[in-house]
Parts: sequence; C-alpha cells; structure tokens
Amino acid sequence: MNASLPTTLIDKFGRKVEYVRLSVTDRCDFRCVYCMAEDMTFLPRNEILSLEELYRIGAAFAALGVKKIRLTGGEPLIRRDVLKLIEKLGQLPGLELVLTTNGSQLPHMAQALKDAGVRRINISLDSLDPAKFRELTRTGDLAQVVAGIDAARKAGFQRVKLNAVILKGRNDDEILSLVDFARDRELDLTFIEEMPLGTISEHGQQECFMPSDDIRDVIATRYALIPSLHDSGGPARYFEFADSRSRIGFISPHSHNFCGDCNRVRVTVEGRLLLCLGNEHSTDLRSVLRASDDDAVLKQAIVQAMDLKPERHYFDLAAEPQIVRFMNMTGG
Repeated sequence: MNASLPTTLIDKFGRKVEYVRLSVTDRCDFRCVYCMAEDMTFLPRNEILSLEELYRIGAAFAALGVKKIRLTGGEPLIRRDVLKLIEKLGQLPGLELVLTTNGSQLPHMAQALKDAGVRRINISLDSLDPAKFRELTRTGDLAQVVAGIDAARKAGFQRVKLNAVILKGRNDDEILSLVDFARDRELDLTFIEEMPLGTISEHGQQECFMPSDDIRDVIATRYALIPSLHDSGGPARYFEFADSRSRIGFISPHSHNFCGDCNRVRVTVEGRLLLCLGNEHSTDLRSVLRASDDDAVLKQAIVQAMDLKPERHYFDLAAEPQIVRFMNMTGG
C-alpha cells in the first residue's frame, strides 16, 4: 500500500468512518411502499458494478481501516452469483461482513451465507398479517419470509435482527405483536422511522410518520425497556428487557438526529460513494475503477471523498423530498 495513504478514514469533522453499506443491486423482488414506486425502472447492466468491481471497493475500504461492510440492495440475494462475492469479502482480514435482506431468499440461502462468512443478518418484517404484509410489500409472501427468519436462526449467525418501519394508520397496531414475535424467537428488533427519499405517492409521509418515542410509549404499555450499552456500530439506540435476550432498537433520523457520531458511508450499485444518507454529496468510484487497475488510485479517491462528508442531514416531512433517489437506489 502507498505509504502516503492513511490506514484510517477520518472526515473533516473528526469522525472516523469504519462502516460501509455496499449495495450489490438496485433490484428487488418486493416493492415496499416506503422504499420504491410500484413501477420502477432499474439500471441497465453496463451501469452497475460487476462482482469483481464490488470486491475491489470492499477490499479498498478494508485496507483503509473499515471494520464492517453491510451488503444491501434492493434485495442483495437476488443478484446472480452474489455468493461468490460474499465468499471473497468474507476472507478479508479484520472485517465483519453483515447483510440486510427482505428474507425471501433465506429459506434456501441462509446456511450458505453463514458458511461464506456473513456474521450477522438483518431481516425486514413490517407486518405479521399476511394480507397487510402483501399490501405493504406489494408482492411479498409473509410465510416465505417467516420461513427465512427461522432458517437464519437455524444457520447460527452471531445475531439475527428484525427491522420494522412503522407507518401510522397502516401497521402501528402491530407494534406489540412484532415485539412478541421477536421475543418468542429471541431475536433483536429495530424500529426505523420512515425516511423521505424519492417521491412516494402511495401514502402521505407526514401523515403516516410515527416517531420512535411514540413507538416506545406503545411498548411501555406491556414491557419495561431498560437502556442498553449495546452498540452495533450503526445508528440504532438499544433497549433491553429484564426477562428476555431480545433487544429493541430505534433508528430515528427525524426525531433524534444521529449525525454527530456518524461512522458510515454508502456505495450504490452504480458506484456512487454517498457520504450521507440525506444529502447528494458523492464521488463517482465507477469511473475510477474503470479508468485504472491500480487499487492505490481507488483508495486515494476514497480518502479524498471524506472531505465531502457533510456535518448532518436535514429531513423535512412537510416539504417536497430533496433527495429524489429511492431507498433501493441508496443502498438500504
């Protein structure tokens, strides 16, 4: 490695970047109402990074001190031959490889993912009612996802966590049911506030917004939540139960801004290095990859991009979305 390159990524606000969310596809077999439009146009093949290019990016970040890479999408497990990429990334020394999925492919892929080096896995689950689950995902089969969750538990990952986006008037009546489901299976569960990315016309985001504090109040009607010292390396703030191994997390980009200690960046499948979820500050890594086989050049581009990372994001549910890319284009 070039001696002039650092072994740690630090932005101009002194925050150490140790976590990368790496998107392997913008495509998905679901069409979740808060993530994308019902009719989507996806990127043509020549505009997305190859598996070899995705690996080069992952390896470059690992060499620059990144400790965790999360594979995202779209739905990462529908990318053809994705296990080949996962196996290579799983061999990088000192790197924790984790994954976020909608669970649809886990019934037949969970064990292979564990064997390939994935240590922890997050699975989206917004409803336990089959009809409502289909309504929220537009195409999803709840039974298939529950089977995937159970397959992940059986495979023996270090941790399996559920993610739920709660929309007022849509699935807020299932908060306690989701908590009980997680507790019954000894899984962690994180509630995520909806993020205003892309033009979502299926529902009014301001009217459907459910802040984390309101969700905590609902849980408190049945369970006492104890603040936890657990840190997953991401933005979630965790709570524990006195009588269960499960933990409850909250990701609150609106109500409890977490930018002050942000340690992460995102890489989209077309190779844009996004320095912030809620801003368009980015560097085109695809052009760097395709202009040179020298990984030192790629690493230098990543190092220089750290100066673009803004201090914080600004989300306003009452205004038109400032970020026109949908969540599936952002990388989870």
